[in-house]
Amino acid sequence: FLAQVHLLFPYMLLVGAEEVIYAQVGERVILKPPAVDKYKYMYWRFGSPQGIQLAWRNYLSGNGIDKEENKFAWSGSSLVISNIEQNNFGTYYCVTSDPPSDNLAAKQVKLVKLNVTNPSSPLLPGESLSLACSVEDSQGDQKPNIYWQTPNGQKIKNILVKHVTSQHNGKWTCVVKNGENEKHTQISVKVLDLSPAFSSTQYTSNSSRITIPCSFAPDITWEHFKAKDIQEVYWQFSPKIPSGVISGGPQRLFTLSLQDSMKWNVNQHTDLKTQDPKKGDLSLTRKLGKEEDRGDYECIMKFKGGKILNRTVRVEVLQIISSPRPELISGQPLNLTCSTGNQLPSDVQLKWSPPKQSSLSPPIPDPHPAKLTIPQVHTGDEGEWECTLWQGSKQLTSAVITLKIEPKLSVWMLVIICSAAVVVILILILIFIFYRRRQVQFLYFFLLDHNEALV
Repeated sequence: FLAQVHLLFPYMLLVGAEEVIYAQVGERVILKPPAVDKYKYMYWRFGSPQGIQLAWRNYLSGNGIDKEENKFAWSGSSLVISNIEQNNFGTYYCVTSDPPSDNLAAKQVKLVKLNVTNPSSPLLPGESLSLACSVEDSQGDQKPNIYWQTPNGQKIKNILVKHVTSQHNGKWTCVVKNGENEKHTQISVKVLDLSPAFSSTQYTSNSSRITIPCSFAPDITWEHFKAKDIQEVYWQFSPKIPSGVISGGPQRLFTLSLQDSMKWNVNQHTDLKTQDPKKGDLSLTRKLGKEEDRGDYECIMKFKGGKILNRTVRVEVLQIISSPRPELISGQPLNLTCSTGNQLPSDVQLKWSPPKQSSLSPPIPDPHPAKLTIPQVHTGDEGEWECTLWQGSKQLTSAVITLKIEPKLSVWMLVIICSAAVVVILILILIFIFYRRRQVQFLYFFLLDHNEALV
């Protein structure tokens, strides 16, 4: 190329190395001019320094576009190419002159086509993902380095994922690097998955809020699900007894209408509250949990062809059981057991909080046991006892029981009570005797009056 240029233009100086710009069909690029101190005329040409002239400008602020004015435009001294087509890829030359000198300066810019594949439709978990990124012209001395950046920033060469998950959802970036020149092209991969990412366990009690989560990411809409031929969305519940055994088959709780109204229809009456499905929130909530909430809740989406997207949330209900009962007399023994009916995971800890005035002795040892044994309760132990479940620094739920403790009766109090009882009994006996005497006197006078009347 240098020999050809010098034969045609003996005084032409090539300014800088050849610049390579990567672009896709339909994109917009800006070709920058050479770094020269001064010039009077500038020309942008295609194919060669003497090739098709596309645009010109001069030192008097005059400028013009010679070809396709709707595609080429000036931006300062740079040439803008909009909505690139296949025939726009190739080599461009920016030639400057400074008459009366015969010296010419030129810069060579190669516009190379970049091919990036993009999934045509959203994906469901388990489907395959294939992404490709390549350039059409890599015959130069230095081939570009091409790789992908995943949504979490990991660098990988080739993309062929046989079974996608929610971790593959997001922005993928194709990076084409040639020396200091880098081209970043982002594409969006939609994996239609539910949150939480895995089946989870939620804890509640009759003094804590219950939330059964199910939702999808904010960048996913119902239109994406409809593009995959979604057929049905519903919640079902499998109740569980405290021993952990599922009792009976699943019961359908709610079914979502997929029409424009997007409303939940109640299949089984429950006081669980649904959220606004239009915002992607399919969760169920209630202000307080109940013992009968214990069990497995399944959020289910069914698609044409039998594909199913679901999440199972296990609800455990924390309870405090008092033995013998919450109403006691000072001096009685007491056992308090805090449990969900199942063994807690190793990363979940239990913590007791007795009433502030409690004189519990000895103090509760760490880690706090599920069962507390108090040989003799005192009136200071009356009040709210709280049992809380913690996972690290996160409070999962808490349960509360209220103890009522009457003071122990002393010997003098028993004497007083017995004496009072005797006095009351004696008074009742005297009243009864007085009443009987009045009856007898009344009968005597009645008979006497009756006999006199007969005489």
